[in-house]
Amino acid sequence: MDKVLVSACLVGRPVRYDGRAKPVGDALLDRWRLEGRLVVHCPEVAGGLPVPRPPAEIEPGATAADVLAGRARILTPGGDDVTAPFVAGARAALAFARDRGVTVAVLKESSPSCGLHEVYDGTFTGRKLAGSGVTAHLLSGHGIAVFNEHGIAAADARLRGADGGRAQERTTS
Repeated sequence: MDKVLVSACLVGRPVRYDGRAKPVGDALLDRWRLEGRLVVHCPEVAGGLPVPRPPAEIEPGATAADVLAGRARILTPGGDDVTAPFVAGARAALAFARDRGVTVAVLKESSPSCGLHEVYDGTFTGRKLAGSGVTAHLLSGHGIAVFNEHGIAAADARLRGADGGRAQERTTS
């Protein structure tokens, strides 16, 4: 049975940088849990970052691919380089997903780890730009269909399609 990796903050675990969660109440998450599909993970914590911790953003002008290739950094507002734990967390998420048979992931949008369509621009001014976080980028580059918290229905359709075409709609990442 295919599994679904879900950002720990989305299921109520207080693992975000500010020590909070961003829970999403969704019947599909509940169904996945009952079906034994739900695999909960926080790449930032897995990479060794504490809770709480300073916010972090990919440096201006860089992408998740740049970070993973060692050409860019993830920094805190004070200029501390936290690239290593973010990259380690992304790699841990990929290993965790592979070990558990994950084919679909639902990650928290805007995070430098989990953002799928947008991340903060690196200036710590609240501005966002198109791009992905390092974990989302790594997972999708290794064949895992990645969705954000607004795409849970699409993730379920993809999952049902992967389970033998029971879904009415197939959605790609």
